[in-house]
Order: sequence, then structure tokens, then C-alpha cells
Amino acid sequence: MLKHIVMWRFVEGAQGKSRVQHAQYMKEHLEALVGVVPEIISMEVGVNNNPSESAYDAVLISTFENAEALNRYKVHPAHKAVAAYCKEVCELRADVDYEI
Repeated sequence: MLKHIVMWRFVEGAQGKSRVQHAQYMKEHLEALVGVVPEIISMEVGVNNNPSESAYDAVLISTFENAEALNRYKVHPAHKAVAAYCKEVCELRADVDYEI
């Protein structure tokens, strides 16, 4: 099993939306992939409520069978649509993948 974690910091005002609105968009659209992208075993998206300057705006915690399943998820058209939005509004991204 593989745990895939991603954190984002969004650009305030990008596409006329706040950082919180971008985080909420990501939560709604990523969690909607469950049942659409068969490789997803579990997925949770959290919207930050920590006011720290160093905090990220949103976090994705997901589980896949292995690295190959994660790679299939990454190229799935439904995921690519969410990723395209993210690239337009994201200032900073960090990720970690590890075996569980």
C-alpha cells in the first residue's frame, strides 16, 4: 500500500477567488474522484484552519495499492482536470509518498 500526501498554498486573488475558496474547490473536486478513479482506495482532503504564515491551505491524504496505481491516478482525465485548475492557482506544493 502507498500513502500519497500533497499540500498546497494558493495564490490569493487568482481567478478572483480567495485562498480558502481554492482550498474548498480542491476538497470538493478531489473527493468527487472517489468512485470515478478506480485506483483510489481512500482519500481525504482537509482545508487549513491554522492562521500561521507557514501553513499550507489544503492537504490531500490518499491511499493507493502501489506506485503503479498512483501513476494511473495521475494520468486519469478526471484527475488531470483538477490538476490543471490547481496549476493555475497554486503558489507552492509539497508532496510525500511512502509505503504503509
